Amino acid sequence: MNTTLMPACIVQESTAALLDRALITAFLENVPDHVYFKDSESRFIAVSRSKARRHHLTPEEMLGKRDIDLFDAAHAERARADEVSIMRTGTSVIEKLEHLTWPDGHQTWAVSSKMPLRDERGDVIGTFGLTHDVTAAKQLEIDLEKAHRALVDTSHAAGMAEVATGVLHNVGNVLTSLNVSATILATGLRESKVGSLVKLSALLQDHSHDLGEFLTHDPKGRRVPEFLESLAAHSVAERDRLLAELAAMQQHIDHIKEIVSMQQACATMVGVVEPLAPNALMEDALRMNAGALVRHDVRVEREFHSAPHVIGEKAKVLQILVNLIRNAKYACDDGGLPEKILTLRIETSAANRVRFVVQDNGVGIPAENLTRIFAHGFTTRKTGHGFGLHSSANAAHEMHGTLTAASAGPGRGATFTLELPATNESTTTTSPSAAPSGDTTTTKF
Repeated sequence: MNTTLMPACIVQESTAALLDRALITAFLENVPDHVYFKDSESRFIAVSRSKARRHHLTPEEMLGKRDIDLFDAAHAERARADEVSIMRTGTSVIEKLEHLTWPDGHQTWAVSSKMPLRDERGDVIGTFGLTHDVTAAKQLEIDLEKAHRALVDTSHAAGMAEVATGVLHNVGNVLTSLNVSATILATGLRESKVGSLVKLSALLQDHSHDLGEFLTHDPKGRRVPEFLESLAAHSVAERDRLLAELAAMQQHIDHIKEIVSMQQACATMVGVVEPLAPNALMEDALRMNAGALVRHDVRVEREFHSAPHVIGEKAKVLQILVNLIRNAKYACDDGGLPEKILTLRIETSAANRVRFVVQDNGVGIPAENLTRIFAHGFTTRKTGHGFGLHSSANAAHEMHGTLTAASAGPGRGATFTLELPATNESTTTTSPSAAPSGDTTTTKF
């Protein structure tokens, strides 16, 4: 086209039209969320590539289709009802949570915003919207609820009040981290740039009669390309940040599942006396307390020496060890030292017995309390109930073992030792995360 022979106004309008088309194309090609435009009959007239890809189609193949061609009838009817209402009232629907069922039966969740589409005169001629997929976050919420129900059911079945208390306390610590991640996700969704897209749409609609002039000469209009580029970059960065939070939440969910799985295993073995690997028992008890140890910044040192299997009930041994580790964590807190250290030892003793030693550098125990510490109802903690150590001592006695305590006095830490009869086996099974027999390892929880 020879623009030198055309009036300046025509050249300007042509350039503006090309720029307008380029802006819309760039936006629809690159925006990560699902963006779409529909006519008054709810037929797609333009979609983002991300939206078309979600349906395994190209943007061109989406044109002319309706929701009934892509979703189940119930969702299509709800979507059409929303769009009819928007076109009739001119009122937008912002950040609506939608549950979607796809033709193959799988289900997803999304947060959708829908707005009226207006022509140059301001008349509503259809709708447009933006959808952000939140399936991963919703699935984590469902998994967490299932894990919680399983934990409650297993706790009742196990019949181990102390282990259940320790597990629930540890899960509570993990739930705190989950809540932080969930808050970040919710904040990210609330602070999304959907509102900016709405404002941009309104601005462009206000200048629909002189769009070319506005985009090429008006200071605000000339910043539209820069804004769209910034919006796309922000959307990508926000997606990556929220995906990272979802990954962290999944790790917390896996931790809860692991705790539940361990307690379920114990529940099925209540009353069963069997050979048990000392290292594995200590590691299981540590995992049940891991969340609390992390929150309270306790350093764990393992000194696992070669030892035979012990004979006992897994549920009862874990009940004792979980209680001792939890008490040691509280003692470290009350001790007030800048570095909290929990030392766990496994060693053999005379008469074919194995010792499980839990030692802390915490607040210590006065000499007069060492003879009373296992008595029913005795406790030095304001929130203590006084039956943890008592029930642990009874459980040790029922397995033909002993539970003893030692301390050099206030401020000098304490040592609790569980002794259990051993099998005649001369080897011990080491869990993958435990130190090799005879080695010492340090873990900062």
